[in-house]
Amino acid sequence: MYNYMLETFIAVAESGSFSKAAERLFMSPTAVMKQINSLEKHLDLRLFERRPSGIKLTGSGEVIVRNARFIINFSQKSIAEAKYAERSADNIFCVGSSLLNPAKPFFELWYKLNSSFSDFKLNIVPFDDNCNGILSEISALGEKFDFLVGVCDSKIWLDRCNMLELGHYRKMLAVPQEHRLARKSIIELEDLHGETLMMVKRGDSGLNDLLRSELERFHPKIKIENTQQFYDLSVFNRCVKTGNVLLTIECWRDVHPGIVTIPVNWDYTIPYGLLYSLEPSENVRRFLDAAKTLRQ
Repeated sequence: MYNYMLETFIAVAESGSFSKAAERLFMSPTAVMKQINSLEKHLDLRLFERRPSGIKLTGSGEVIVRNARFIINFSQKSIAEAKYAERSADNIFCVGSSLLNPAKPFFELWYKLNSSFSDFKLNIVPFDDNCNGILSEISALGEKFDFLVGVCDSKIWLDRCNMLELGHYRKMLAVPQEHRLARKSIIELEDLHGETLMMVKRGDSGLNDLLRSELERFHPKIKIENTQQFYDLSVFNRCVKTGNVLLTIECWRDVHPGIVTIPVNWDYTIPYGLLYSLEPSENVRRFLDAAKTLRQ
């Protein structure tokens, strides 16, 4: 929907030279210059000042680069919405799936309910677990996905979606395979004295805040290190690298081969369920109503 030369233009603007942009785009410098010349002709604007010392954005170029990313993102979003509308017309449920948010619990529901939705098909849509991008994925419910399966008591997430609770997972602890606690069958909180425990910072999860308060009050010998707001693989990699203990959940047992996940002598669990749009479609509502009958 957008002129593909905008991507070349952004690369030149960000790198500050045609040759560096060419390396980034796996093109020749001549091809990059031709695209920029064609874009300037198409827009009837001079986007760069060419100098012996290099290139510099003109005033017009600064305006275009400021809006080009929006144009590209808006175009991609529009295409995704159009594809979603096409799939909806064909009675397809789109279910997101990732390493930390696998779609398996949805499949278990589907096997029980698909006789009532025999004219529907499933489309599994993979996405990356990225702490900086997960909120965009949650916000895409109703556009990119009909459903995600998530472990969630996050206020930030639940401001962007609804959740039909399906059950609870136990809060557990993960340690590197060579850690002194790795061979224990169950961990007592006293075992953690002198250890550094990685967990998300206070404020978004009521459950984590409660657990943190208990540890700070009754087990001050446990040092707490804040992780990023939402887990991705980098958190598990840091656990292995530092040798620290990581607060995790039972469904993430097999996320990282260098980590052992161990139950703890406590009663902390976290809800998981179907995440769906704040304004679900009629078909999604039908499925949710059918799913609710299984819980009665």
